[in-house]
Amino acid sequence: MTPDSSEIHRAWITASGEAESTGGPGTLFPYWSFTKTVIALCALRLAENGALDLGSRIEGAEYSLRQLLNHTAGLPDYGQLPEYHRAVARQDAPWSRDRILEAALARGHLFAPGEGWSYSNIGYMLAKERVEAAAGRDFSELVRDLVTRPLNLHSVEIAQSREDFARLLWPAAATYDPGWVYHGCLTGTAHDSAKLLHAVMTGAFLTPRSLAAMNEVHPVGGAIPGRPWISCGYGLGLMSGRMAGTGRAIGHSGAGPFCVNAVYHFPDHADPITVASFTNGTDESVPEHDCVATLRNGTKPAP
Repeated sequence: MTPDSSEIHRAWITASGEAESTGGPGTLFPYWSFTKTVIALCALRLAENGALDLGSRIEGAEYSLRQLLNHTAGLPDYGQLPEYHRAVARQDAPWSRDRILEAALARGHLFAPGEGWSYSNIGYMLAKERVEAAAGRDFSELVRDLVTRPLNLHSVEIAQSREDFARLLWPAAATYDPGWVYHGCLTGTAHDSAKLLHAVMTGAFLTPRSLAAMNEVHPVGGAIPGRPWISCGYGLGLMSGRMAGTGRAIGHSGAGPFCVNAVYHFPDHADPITVASFTNGTDESVPEHDCVATLRNGTKPAP
């Protein structure tokens, strides 16, 4: 069921400095797969400091960190496992890292690294682990030191427990254990998610070389039925393509058992804008379409 507009919470920021949010300014949401964008940011910041080489093959593997980050490593996804979804629905305790990895890899790799594309949460779990190993710190510390403190994102943190999720907007959050998101799940306000992506996409966070690397897109396909995408690709932690009537869209959508979100930057407009939309339900098209509608209402397209 598509939620009515009163259940949609959004924030937007433009390059000229305009900003607006709906709903309570301190309302917290799970960022779901927008967390992948932050994992990629941490990897790029470490690469800038010489602590990581994104293109080098990971020891003991056939793929590189770059291939994990752009989903070309050939790894499967635990999201395709029916038993995983049944366990989540029963509110079981999360499986161990080794159990989820074994279950996901039971049928082997999907293709040789670099020879295809397939979305993989397992790949991002391994990417996060590689980033943590290179830094000698866990992901929560890296997010704090490399991302949230520099950008003054006071609401953003890693959810560690059901108690952390109980602070989120929708009541169903209190019954979900974030340990089921194996690459980690950030939480925060709609405003801070838009502020984060806007800083990155407008060049205020990464070096020009790192931003170019992040935006190097692997083509994925054309239009997605029911969603605003007319062409799709994936960069490093970024969904990237074109949405109908908006030009380029760069960011990430996310989904969990009880809510969905979309956080996108639209650079092809007179006043480039970043929009974050969060709503209940399980249909990612709803916040994506809301981003497009907000864009059209909030700024005028470039001629």
